[in-house]
Amino acid sequence: MKTEVLFRRPLAILLTTFALAPAIHAGSISDQALGSLKRMSATLASAKAFTYQTETIMEVPAKNGQLLTLFSNSDVALKRPDKLRARFTGEAPHFDFFYDGSTVAAFAPGKNVFSTTSAPSTIDAMLPALESKTGIRIATRGLLTSDPYRALTAGLKSALFVGKVNVRGIPCDHLAFRGDGVNWEIWVESNTRALPRRLAATFTDRPNFPRVLIEFSEWNLHPGLRPSDFTFRPPAGSQEVPFLSVARP
Repeated sequence: MKTEVLFRRPLAILLTTFALAPAIHAGSISDQALGSLKRMSATLASAKAFTYQTETIMEVPAKNGQLLTLFSNSDVALKRPDKLRARFTGEAPHFDFFYDGSTVAAFAPGKNVFSTTSAPSTIDAMLPALESKTGIRIATRGLLTSDPYRALTAGLKSALFVGKVNVRGIPCDHLAFRGDGVNWEIWVESNTRALPRRLAATFTDRPNFPRVLIEFSEWNLHPGLRPSDFTFRPPAGSQEVPFLSVARP
């Protein structure tokens, strides 16, 4: 039948892919994978400031429990040890985020509302406090800490070096890890910069195992950032609301 012809070749390709895939042993730790991750972490940790952009595909639960696929973008700026700014756009809720070392603020342009709250004095302490206090979790927060390697390997159960691939023309190491409640992969530049180019995660501790895929671009490890870039000034006519209202669709 015609349908048999259509499906026979993709099936053969799929089976070949599985046959060529590296053997995966539960609980195994690859020194090669950890080495690549450590190089990437050292690059980010040594940068006094950096900026990057992302394109993200994420799955989020609807009110009926069905997972919805949303496409979003972000523009992130960081200055160690206590400055962070991010702008989130796309299908996910639009909001601008500011952290100046003592206060976090979020502004939703579409609603012209904002929220502010006090925050710890470092990015490392602010990120977990942000999630606990406001419900906002930055998916790439492990990369933003002062010690990314420590943050990313906490609770690590397995580490796999999948192979070398190209991500948008850039040679990368493809790495795969398993931790508490999450299976994740990262594609790290094979060059001396060792910057992350792609991140994928499946959250195994949540219903239906939602996933997120993030592609990084426009990395700048020497941006000209000023303290005022991280200060939030409420726009004229904007209204202050409780924090959880800002990030809600």
